[in-house]
Amino acid sequence: MSSVEIEQLRIYGYLIGTGVLVVILYSYIIYLYRNEKKGVRDYEKYGSLALDDELDSKILEEHPKKEKDKKE
Repeated sequence: MSSVEIEQLRIYGYLIGTGVLVVILYSYIIYLYRNEKKGVRDYEKYGSLALDDELDSKILEEHPKKEKDKKE
């Protein structure tokens, strides 16, 4: 392989990698948007977390109990 062919392969790899990362990013943004619209999670509460960051602050979400905890 000549250096020109290796450079072309590097460019194609870069473009494909960038395209894959863009698809992953946009799918994650759509996932977050759909969850907020369905009411599964309210992400605006997390936005105020940076402003209200005290030890005695109100807990945003309770953790669901695990099955082990329920049995005991």
